[in-house]
Amino acid sequence: MKKIVAYILLICIFFVSCKKSFITITPNSTASVDDVFKTDKDFHDAVVGIYATLRNQYEDFWIFGDLRADDSWHALGNDAFLVSVNTFSMSSSADLMISSWRNYYNMVNRANMVLSKIADADPAVIPNKDQYVAEAKFLRAFAYFDMVRIWGDVPLITKPISIAEGYKAPREKAATIYSQLILPDLLDAESKLPAKYGGADVGRPTKGAAAAILGRVYLTIKDFPNAETKLQEVTTLGYALLPNYNDLFDYTKDEHHSEYIFDVEYLDGGLGLGSSFSNKFLPKSAGSAADIFYGIKGGANEENTPTIDYLNAFDPADKRRDVTVARGYTDNNGNFQGFIQIATFTKKYLAATPALNDSKVNWKVVRYGDVLLMYAEALNENGKTAMAIPYLNQIRERAGLPDYPTTMTQDETRTDIYNERRFELGMEGVRWFDLVRTDRAQTVMQPFGIKPYMNVWPIPLIEIQIINDAGVLPQNPGYD
Repeated sequence: MKKIVAYILLICIFFVSCKKSFITITPNSTASVDDVFKTDKDFHDAVVGIYATLRNQYEDFWIFGDLRADDSWHALGNDAFLVSVNTFSMSSSADLMISSWRNYYNMVNRANMVLSKIADADPAVIPNKDQYVAEAKFLRAFAYFDMVRIWGDVPLITKPISIAEGYKAPREKAATIYSQLILPDLLDAESKLPAKYGGADVGRPTKGAAAAILGRVYLTIKDFPNAETKLQEVTTLGYALLPNYNDLFDYTKDEHHSEYIFDVEYLDGGLGLGSSFSNKFLPKSAGSAADIFYGIKGGANEENTPTIDYLNAFDPADKRRDVTVARGYTDNNGNFQGFIQIATFTKKYLAATPALNDSKVNWKVVRYGDVLLMYAEALNENGKTAMAIPYLNQIRERAGLPDYPTTMTQDETRTDIYNERRFELGMEGVRWFDLVRTDRAQTVMQPFGIKPYMNVWPIPLIEIQIINDAGVLPQNPGYD
């Protein structure tokens, strides 16, 4: 998949964003668009164009998943916007809201275009038709799942539309979007996607990726019976925990290992198609020595820092602690190098980079460790606590910690599952969404200034102004 990303520049010729509409619209009546969709390769490249926007969006997904929550903060304090995320004072006119809204609807529009054009295509001419349909539906559902978790109710667009139609597309209830698009799209994608890929296609979503995301969706909407069924299915597909937790974040090794299920893929090789995580998360106050040690060129930005409280929450014997919340690094001479101005940083995204914001590091969307914890949670919520604990203990054992007793109550097990998710998946964009879906956000984030309406984010102000009709696109309550 990393190699396929090189097609992105070509795809961008065919998909041009409309900067004046709240949804990116590609006119579907022009000959140039029709001419694009003729061969199998045309559809292949069009699907790659959907991934291109996903890559753009996930450059900043850590702001939604980590910085908004309690275990991360903008310690340097030199970016007013990032500070406003920490303090729940962010404006609805923030660039992140605007870019994210447009990125997601760009994904939706591109997926809708592919699905519209491929519907009547002859499989003899487009032999990979089922795969392209499955990928487009997977990515459309993926985009909407993020959108409803970020903004709640949003416009539901299921086909290419005109600009005039876009101005009249109302916000739809999140529950309807789950039932009418997210779940059907993922189920259909799961039925059509292959079990695995080879060669340059490695990194595209598989049957296991669709099933794992379905499990997460079912947990989010509190459909625990279906979550249990779907996540149990994932445990039979051949995935396995890596024996060494730190190997998940060793980028001298292949990221597509036994625990990998689905990542947002970035390209190495100095083509400017890498990710920004290595630069963004390395402490600026570490000085050039850390940059040189890790081979990270272009400087450090120190934008996303694990908190001291998070560090102290770890069991000192937990093998996950140092890579998740580090206090320094050991240099090539065996000497520990601590930082003077900052206490912690995460090592989960550090890889040598040829230039600023051009790292090979992928964003891990879902991996098998997450699946085991989700499966344990579903079992426990379904009253099968004794069955849940062994899956929880697989995570504990790899972390070098004692097993939980199998005699725990459902409430005790629930608390321990939540804690293990915090330590296992820290700084991986999961914490905020876990707090919201388990109804803990208001309690945990109260000391940070959260208000009752802030489980969702503000609709971008400029989009409200463009539509200029509260009956079509109203602002989320509290953000007016």
